[in-house]
Amino acid sequence: MPIIVKPADPNIKENSGGKIMGVIFLTLFIDLVGFSIIFPLFPAMLDYYLPKEGEGSFLAIILDWLSDLAHAGGSQVGTTFFTYVLFGGLLGSLYSLLQFVFAPFWGRLSDRYGRRPVLLLTILGNTLGYLLWAFSGSFWLLLASRILNGASSGNLSVATAAVADVTASEKRSRGMALIGVAFGLGFLVGPAIGGYSSIFDLTDIMPQSVHYGLNPFSTPAFIAFFLSIINLLWVLLKFRETLPPSRREAKVEKLSPGTAAGRIFGREMSPAARANLVYFIFILAFSGMEFTLTFLSFERLSYGPVNNANMFLFIGFSLIFVQGGLVHSLVPKIGEKRLLLGGFISGSVAFGFLAFASSWFYFYIGLGLLALGAGLSTPTLTALVSLYSSEAEQGRVMGAFRSAGSLGRAIGPLLAAAVYWYFGSRASYLYGSLAILLPLILALPLPRPPQKASIVVVPSPKERNFPV
Repeated sequence: MPIIVKPADPNIKENSGGKIMGVIFLTLFIDLVGFSIIFPLFPAMLDYYLPKEGEGSFLAIILDWLSDLAHAGGSQVGTTFFTYVLFGGLLGSLYSLLQFVFAPFWGRLSDRYGRRPVLLLTILGNTLGYLLWAFSGSFWLLLASRILNGASSGNLSVATAAVADVTASEKRSRGMALIGVAFGLGFLVGPAIGGYSSIFDLTDIMPQSVHYGLNPFSTPAFIAFFLSIINLLWVLLKFRETLPPSRREAKVEKLSPGTAAGRIFGREMSPAARANLVYFIFILAFSGMEFTLTFLSFERLSYGPVNNANMFLFIGFSLIFVQGGLVHSLVPKIGEKRLLLGGFISGSVAFGFLAFASSWFYFYIGLGLLALGAGLSTPTLTALVSLYSSEAEQGRVMGAFRSAGSLGRAIGPLLAAAVYWYFGSRASYLYGSLAILLPLILALPLPRPPQKASIVVVPSPKERNFPV
């Protein structure tokens, strides 16, 4: 059956997209709140689970190894401090590593069966993971909950592909900027909920509940669980399928974890593969900085939890302003690639400011430049990757893109912690400033995206409405 094309009507995707963008926004926001709610709890978790597990346990063996490593290297920041840093880094890296492995799988699955069923399946996995966390009376159950949540978190690539489904190519960066706003709000609200809700220890109120696995962190876990339930119901009732049957792939290609990196970056340096490599290096440097920022603020400015909360609030609101305002207005005038390069330059300068900042004034200038760099780079690079791919490949390509970022987040915190510990804060942030220049250089040959908005496929009458 021949495919009929006609000049693009910008309202075709606009009309369908306007009805579901709010659903996608809320889905991503709740996902990111649940993901980041655990961040402030890592040190307290170590204090809680280590005595329960006892000497000779798996957790004790890991901590002894980290402590020996700190002693052998002559750590200047303290053995206990270094051990806590790497413990949090290991848990965070495990989550991101699972994202790296599973995001392409969920993306390709959504290319075959549609976005809606895959979103429902992965949100259900997240919901069960948070429930398991609430009853994690042992470290093994906590670890199992992180594994389940990490494997399910690949749904971010599916939601990103859904945005690409319903936005015209010339509006793609604006759609991806909306994703950036959801990320910024999620990272803003999640740690705050985690920190404040942990004050309410259910085991103090109901001492007998410890026999059922409740623990001092069950309150934030239950909050994440109920938010995920809302997310599940919201998608079930409100999300309309964005990928019609005519645009789905005929089969799902199998992918082993051993070949994941090769599939993400590609054997040939296509524009999408090069953009994935650029994103990987950028996230590697950025996530490392993000992880060590609280240690830098303590070292330079003696910041405590409240000061650090204010610092992250400043970064979060700055990201929302850049991604929700500047990107929206500047893309039509400047284009995605120029904004991307400007974001990298701003990020490199920001790292340099933070390397030498010794007062709150220069420290916050560095934070503002950092938010500007990340806010410009992430949505424009996401839009470029989407525009480099065909309509039928959005799930697979965006899954590979998200996996590249997850791999960067899996390596970045551990690498940054080791460099910070061994070389000191100034040198580590100067290295970060130089590292940002590498994706800048790699991004220079990226071509302008093809103009896909000139034609659209006219669906058959049966395919114009396709609820799944």
